[in-house]
Amino acid sequence: MRIALAADNGNWHKARLLAALRAQGVEPVLFSLADVIVATGGGEPLRVPGFSGALPGGMLLRTIAGGTFEATTMRLGVLHALVSAGVTVWNAPTAIERSVDKAATSLLIARAGLPTPETWVVSKREAAAEIVEREGRPGAPLVLKPLFGSQGEGLALIERPEDLPDEEAVARVYYLQRYVPRRDGLWRDYRVFVCDGRAIAGMIREGDGWITNVHRGGRPLPWAMPPAAAEMAEAAAAAVGVDYSGVDLVEDGEGSFAILEVNSMPAWSGLQTVCETDIAAAVVRGFLAAVRGASVPRLVVA
Repeated sequence: MRIALAADNGNWHKARLLAALRAQGVEPVLFSLADVIVATGGGEPLRVPGFSGALPGGMLLRTIAGGTFEATTMRLGVLHALVSAGVTVWNAPTAIERSVDKAATSLLIARAGLPTPETWVVSKREAAAEIVEREGRPGAPLVLKPLFGSQGEGLALIERPEDLPDEEAVARVYYLQRYVPRRDGLWRDYRVFVCDGRAIAGMIREGDGWITNVHRGGRPLPWAMPPAAAEMAEAAAAAVGVDYSGVDLVEDGEGSFAILEVNSMPAWSGLQTVCETDIAAAVVRGFLAAVRGASVPRLVVA
């Protein structure tokens, strides 16, 4: 069983996944999706570095190499081509597309009947201004998020229509979500790591401001995860179709939780410091079980 590991950045995560794979007796081929070639004219047209005309038995995806919209589209196309050939890919490209697009995530969560803060996604500034005029006010803002974004980058609180940036600044998509403050005034939310359908670890994220991402200075704290939170995170991951994910929750002010986001390429270095579960080992076990249960990838022969 030959396994590919795509981990273009993040040496800590790459090292943990490598160690977990080797502990299972698997020596993966490290590669970048940026180096995959499509070449027609004979044999399998998808050329994955390190596999000499064959396809991997499975691909564990930690990150996708950055680049232009065209480059990202090609790399997702490569993942779709691998899946269509029978290669087990974690996370699958469909799940990545759904979770990277926050509008798609919110739609799927709402269709599944799961609790999430009220959300509006529009293309025109005039439409966004009408929503803010109706739904926002000083002390009760809406959160403006980039449609494609992670680690708390690009977030803004919007209280008045004039607070909205121009269309070009948001790539002509306004994603607005109701801000849910805590009754105790703390800046705190929760991250649940879901793998292979189970919530395996969780933490509190606490900040000195309203953005609590660990990447932005938030502090990971231990959390005795309530069963209701675990079940909600598992349901959110299932709705989006992710094999492993970081699901962000917020307390809803009524004794329960609401889903903020589902992340298909989650970091877990902060979470690992406050939980006993070996997260990389859990991801690798689930991934290898899926590979072993799948059919052998087919090849196009000359």
